Amino acid sequence: MQISLKKALQQIKYFQGDYRKCDSPKRMIDHMYKHIAETHSDIDYILWTGDLPPHDIWNQTKEENLKVLKETVKQMAEVFPGIPIFPALGNHESAPVNSFPPPYVQQVDSSIAWLYDALAEEWQKWLPPSVSYTIKRGAFYSVLVRPGFRIISINMNYCNNKNWWLLLNSTDPATQLQWIIYELQSAEFSNEKVHIIGHIPPGHADCLKIWSRNYYKIVQRYESTITAQFFGHTHFDEFEVFYDSNDVSRPTNIAYIGPSVTPYYDLNPGYRIYYIDGDHDATTRLVIDHETWIMNLKEANLYDFPIYYKLYSTRAAYNLKALRPSDWDELINSMTDDQDKFDLYYKHYWKASPVRPACDADCRKRILCDAKSGRSHDRKYFCAEVESKLDSSNGSWRSWIYRGISFSNKTMSNNTAYQLLTNEVGDP
Repeated sequence: MQISLKKALQQIKYFQGDYRKCDSPKRMIDHMYKHIAETHSDIDYILWTGDLPPHDIWNQTKEENLKVLKETVKQMAEVFPGIPIFPALGNHESAPVNSFPPPYVQQVDSSIAWLYDALAEEWQKWLPPSVSYTIKRGAFYSVLVRPGFRIISINMNYCNNKNWWLLLNSTDPATQLQWIIYELQSAEFSNEKVHIIGHIPPGHADCLKIWSRNYYKIVQRYESTITAQFFGHTHFDEFEVFYDSNDVSRPTNIAYIGPSVTPYYDLNPGYRIYYIDGDHDATTRLVIDHETWIMNLKEANLYDFPIYYKLYSTRAAYNLKALRPSDWDELINSMTDDQDKFDLYYKHYWKASPVRPACDADCRKRILCDAKSGRSHDRKYFCAEVESKLDSSNGSWRSWIYRGISFSNKTMSNNTAYQLLTNEVGDP
């Protein structure tokens, strides 16, 4: 007896999760941790970029969020014994969500001490006692992992534009940026290489413009010290390139945005494995390659058995010589010209989800410009060339007009832009 595909799909039980707006069930998390521990037995350390509670933000309390924190830390410590874990704070850990008062807000009913004190206690399983002060103050810390290599974990909720406490001070509400400069200057004096980890990517629209601009300047100043950045938040598999503010043709740094474990929503669960230039006299601590591993959620639910597999290795998939900022910049340029290469990236971006939406010209432009924009709310400054290329290849009247406006936003007067426009289209 045959059964239609539609009916078969209707009979699937969502044991491992759901592509709709649902978070990861515990059994799926258990399977993923077990798979990682068994498959990658040579892991040196783990970067954990935040967001532990689910998305039922209307139904959360401080007590419930602390319970999630403690249970998750306990599980990670048991599954990965002896492996250092470096956490960063997400925007969902607070209750209500996105509420992170600056440290000078100390009223009992408003203070964030209930969360930061718990973080200091739970994170001490992997971190030295010396970082307890900055965690309790602002949920950020700096750790010397080994001689010559430091990890700095920053609290990106102090750039979160949904954190209404920042109306009190949106520039540097916890003096975190000042602290970052101090740590990076000390690292530079000591010839240390630094990896920065956080939750919200600094180029994402959720990051306040003024905070993002100041952070961008810091990264540019210490480009020879900061060799990689790692963020989460978006749930997608992507990256952001940083450029010299005075010469946008010169890439200076790279921020990796790791895929989410949760399928929320329309995504396959996934995780990243990074390969770092490691322990030798001339180590750079650059990321030399990375892999994304996923679980096909549709098949896992169909057979009630999760199978994880490597979706791609970056250098092989995109034929990259290395993963320096210049290599990522070249990849953006090639995806601007090569539709097939962009389609491959788009597949990886969605972690090969079978329900990913189609990507039209505006979608392609948005995704490529996201990759160019490590500074939030400043896409036009960094992405004019990519937009101009894509609009030109589109060939519509709208694209000609848009390109004229794009040129005028750079350095030209409206009259000059009009001349360029009429020269392209033909005399009126």
